[in-house]
Amino acid sequence: MCRVLESLPSACLERAKELKAHLGSLFHKKHMGLVGQKTEMPREMVVASLRWKESFQELLQNKQSLCAFRAFLTSEYSEENLAFYLACEDYMNTQSSNMLPAKAKKIYDEFIVCDAPKEVNLDHETKTITVKNLENPTTCCFDLARSKIYSLMEKDCYPRFLKSTACQDLSRQLAG
Repeated sequence: MCRVLESLPSACLERAKELKAHLGSLFHKKHMGLVGQKTEMPREMVVASLRWKESFQELLQNKQSLCAFRAFLTSEYSEENLAFYLACEDYMNTQSSNMLPAKAKKIYDEFIVCDAPKEVNLDHETKTITVKNLENPTTCCFDLARSKIYSLMEKDCYPRFLKSTACQDLSRQLAG
């Protein structure tokens, strides 16, 4: 787990710690019998937390909810899916075609090759197609793999995130 936490960008890790501390203080007060007291939360946190429920795409577009989701994935030891997806997004937005081969190799080595440090779970066919695409890297050579991981997160991780205790408790606090 320590290695996973070290790989998180420090700003996101700090934000995840802040959210955890804030949520912890809310839950602690709840257990202390102070349920009737309202706790002031920053408006941006309230708005961002409500967007978590609208769609997975909304979650990915907001820094705060993305950090909360990353912290959740880290707690479930599946942060590599989000890291891969974000690396692919960055790759797709690469302006210089000269940088594509080096970036593609880095993504392949970190996420796709067998026993990669953050290997994502891709079927054999998707891996084969992706490896073939890497022979001539373009901004869309990871599209199939990125799509599969996005779908996995949207259909599996995101619903579990919404059902998580932290998310449910936060929703109750916001509704209350």
